[in-house]
Amino acid sequence: EMCIRDRARRRAIELLEDTGISAAAERVDHFPHQFSGGMRQRVGIARILTLGSRVLLMDEPFGALDAQTRLTMQELLLSVWQKLKPTIIFVTHDIDEAIFLSNTIYVMSARPGRIQSKLVVPLARPRTVADTASEAFSAMKLEILNLIRHTHG
Repeated sequence: EMCIRDRARRRAIELLEDTGISAAAERVDHFPHQFSGGMRQRVGIARILTLGSRVLLMDEPFGALDAQTRLTMQELLLSVWQKLKPTIIFVTHDIDEAIFLSNTIYVMSARPGRIQSKLVVPLARPRTVADTASEAFSAMKLEILNLIRHTHG
């Protein structure tokens, strides 16, 4: 029979692999400072999921990443969501990122921040980068830009 610690370690390795960390079994004992920015984000997602959380709160998590790593992390988040279906509350100022990742977008007003609009994203899942070039994506982006301009003067 496997002890709790061994079960937790096995689950951690599974989730590290789910979040795109190759050779997770060899890296499971690494410290956060030993990983790149993108890897740290992956470890953070895996850590929350290992704790059994069904909800992830992500506040501008990819803001400091370069464009290529950011896209990789967005695609990773979509695949983690597709597999595990956690509820993800994702805060971002990036409209494209919001549309690409979300089922529902809440647009907030300027100070004091209040929810001004709720929009349902009309894109099917699973999503790919090609969706960002679709007519539905562009129409939604324009709608959000108009809402923001109207709200923020």
